[in-house]
Amino acid sequence: MSQESDYFQKNKASWNQRTSLHLKSEFYDIPAFLAGKNSLQSIEMGLLGDVAGKSVLHLQCHFGQDTLSLARLGALPTGVDLSDKAIGEAEKLAEQLALPVKFICCNVYDLPDHLDEQFDIVFTSYGTIGWLPDLDRWADVVQRFLKPGGRFVFVEFHPVVWMFDDDFSYVKYRYFNSDPIIETTEGTYADPKADVKLESIGWNHALGEVLSSLLANNLEITHFQEYDYSPYNCLSHMERIGACKYRIKHLENKIPMVYSLTARKRG
Repeated sequence: MSQESDYFQKNKASWNQRTSLHLKSEFYDIPAFLAGKNSLQSIEMGLLGDVAGKSVLHLQCHFGQDTLSLARLGALPTGVDLSDKAIGEAEKLAEQLALPVKFICCNVYDLPDHLDEQFDIVFTSYGTIGWLPDLDRWADVVQRFLKPGGRFVFVEFHPVVWMFDDDFSYVKYRYFNSDPIIETTEGTYADPKADVKLESIGWNHALGEVLSSLLANNLEITHFQEYDYSPYNCLSHMERIGACKYRIKHLENKIPMVYSLTARKRG
């Protein structure tokens, strides 16, 4: 097994453990979701626009809440995730809600071995690319599954956020992508007090790396924006500053926390 394959196997095991915890968490609030709550945030909703009747490929979908929310809005979505536990739970939710959603369990890089289709929109959001070592391969997958003229919609935590230690007290990590970051953490972002230790491997990706990988893979950037808040309360020392808006309390509005972009496939 290659070192990269070993990393992905460890991350898959980590996300299988997280899934069981996340299903019970207030963060994901499954009862409200089953009752009709839309899990998508206003940032991506504004970028996606009217998705009724459009085919959407959702990369790194976890257990499918956003994928299923897209289906509720009339889209024809396919969700992809590395975790077999998460995909199994996504399929259960789809059946329970009687929504026609397809789910595929595989590594993003391996998706061409599992799917032969092109989509109107490729979508991925919040904490996704940090699990991938090579963004050129990622961008190639994005463009491969887009129809000519199709749109890529992407919202992600800002790389400046990942430079800090977990307590946001000092700069611990390099801004640029170099060595893998191997960590053992207690709890999860959805349940910090959970009695679990998780080993995971991630990579930091500078904005320049993100943009250049897309531009090099037949994609034209049509929107880019940075935000001084997060729509999720999922990091240490966060305070609420508005509806679905949170900041690191002692850093106030001084750092970017999230960015969004859209791109169009040429041709």
